[in-house]
Amino acid sequence: MHFRKISIYSLGLALVLTSCSGKKEEEKTVYENTKFAKNDQNTVHLTDKQQQTIGVTTVTIQNRNMEKLIKLNGKAEIAPSHISSVSSIMGGHIKSIHVISGSHFNKGQVLAVVEDPQFIQLQQDYLVTKAQLEAARLNYNRQKDLNSSKASSDKTMQTALADYSTLNATLRGLEEKLQLIGINVKGLHTGNIRSRINVYAPFTGFVSKILVNNGQYINPADTLFELINPAGLLLELKVFENDMNDVKPGQEILVYNNQNPEHKSSAKIISVVPSIEERGSATAIAKLSSVNSGFVKGMYVNAEVSISSRYTPGVPNEAVVSFENKNYVFEDLGNSDYKMIPVITGTSDDQFTEIIKADFLKNKKIVHKGAYSLLMMLKNKAE
Repeated sequence: MHFRKISIYSLGLALVLTSCSGKKEEEKTVYENTKFAKNDQNTVHLTDKQQQTIGVTTVTIQNRNMEKLIKLNGKAEIAPSHISSVSSIMGGHIKSIHVISGSHFNKGQVLAVVEDPQFIQLQQDYLVTKAQLEAARLNYNRQKDLNSSKASSDKTMQTALADYSTLNATLRGLEEKLQLIGINVKGLHTGNIRSRINVYAPFTGFVSKILVNNGQYINPADTLFELINPAGLLLELKVFENDMNDVKPGQEILVYNNQNPEHKSSAKIISVVPSIEERGSATAIAKLSSVNSGFVKGMYVNAEVSISSRYTPGVPNEAVVSFENKNYVFEDLGNSDYKMIPVITGTSDDQFTEIIKADFLKNKKIVHKGAYSLLMMLKNKAE
């Protein structure tokens, strides 16, 4: 009798412990599946009829060679070194403007004409100094000859040399100033003195901004135009954290815009910023292999980076299902029970999808055909 009481007590204790253990396991399962429904499990059971209708098949994790294709997106920008502010060497009034915003120009093309009386004065000073220099040269040569025969003093010859040297330096300075404002001194004479100078384009590119208008007086420090050199076009691409180890400087990539996705241009990654931003991505900088007018500053672009094949674990594409931006596979638990398991996917090709950190799935039966049907049943069950 005493033995019987102990047996009954032991049986009751076992039932209580089993109940508690089952409750904790259930609570854990519910916690893992709050995306679906409270107080529900992430498992689904099929009847015999449902098994026949769905036709579930299973596979195991397989290792195979896969080529990874990383897709990036970002914007086209211009390197600061290829954005130029153009001003006039000397002040004056804007006589005419020969370009408009957004227009294309070639190196050496006239962008604007500036007019001012000081340009006339500068040319006059050059011509007068040039004539004075010739007279000083003749006087110095004469004084040098006289001094050699002691017909003139050393002081007189030295004065003539100083005058010649001073005028020569002044002429060279005036010549440099005239060349800076675009006036060729070799052909300059009293009959072609002009009051206007041209502002020339320093390279071939596009006009970004025009900051002056006709008749406006400008100082040498004033910016007339902001010009863009398309050779400095860069692509700022976002790289997600999972792809950071695969994207490196020197890689060849293909880029295209949303307006013409079939036309892909080649580019090369020139740097990767070693910093993860708040949204979990880093920035890769790429440069087009050749100047392409199809890409302009501020345009949204897409890119594809092809990574050489590697041996990696994966499952058939049909085995992976997505729900609320997360990926899952179903494990066959036996007895027509299937459990949904979250996974992190990598690259995909026409047949297989890479599973990151797949060791926990080793030797498990993963649903191949029928995974999507199981997801729908579980989702409907949660609702």
